[in-house]
Amino acid sequence: MMKDLFSLEGRVALVTGGSRGIGKMIAQGFLEYGAKVYITARKAPVCDQTAEELSQYGTCISLPHDLSTVAGCEALAAELGERESKLDILVNNAGAAWGADFAEYPERGWDKTMDLNVKSLFFLTQKVHGLLKAAASEDRPGKVINIASIDGIKINPWETYAYQASKAAVIHLTRRMAARLIKDNICVSAIAPGAFASEMNKAAKNAGDAVAKMIPAKRIGRDTDMAGAAVFLASRAGDYVVGDTLAVDGGVAYSSIGEAWG
Repeated sequence: MMKDLFSLEGRVALVTGGSRGIGKMIAQGFLEYGAKVYITARKAPVCDQTAEELSQYGTCISLPHDLSTVAGCEALAAELGERESKLDILVNNAGAAWGADFAEYPERGWDKTMDLNVKSLFFLTQKVHGLLKAAASEDRPGKVINIASIDGIKINPWETYAYQASKAAVIHLTRRMAARLIKDNICVSAIAPGAFASEMNKAAKNAGDAVAKMIPAKRIGRDTDMAGAAVFLASRAGDYVVGDTLAVDGGVAYSSIGEAWG
């Protein structure tokens, strides 16, 4: 029935980078729509504290892990597998950014950003593939939601070379993964956030009014904007969305690109 279109009752979700920012927004949205949610982050105390806070909305469990290596992805998948026999929803949100002048951009910044934003996204999905397949069916497909960025769609004026390249890679990788995993009744899609207040987007966090002036919608994103998009893709409402990237940005990505070259 239409009234149940967005329900996540009975579903199990894993949200990486779920202790703060966009990951926390998504985790809360899932909980409020009935899902059991595992969140993971590198810093255990913060992850534990967020899970305790979000537990007012439903069952939220902290599984702290460092996903910057394939071994870390394997460890998280193994611990989740000890707790659950299936996984309905995976949100690949953990990420990093690095900015530096072109002439000085360091290899370590490049590697850290590309490894976490692209490599770990792929390998965590690979490691939990069995759990996703166990939950998926034609009538209720599994869901993988990758968090990209409008910086992967449109050039921004900051010298965040690896970040912008990594998010463009996420968008294309989402298409490639979707083409393969739909064979297992798993729908892969992505969200490209714009300006949301977070530790990664300090401009939106600390100068939201100034940032809002550059956005066609005249405001930065709200928690409910991000949660709503994720719930749509994760629920039955999004079952026919395969391989696409949804820009949730108040209109920035598809407005004029001229200002990016200032």
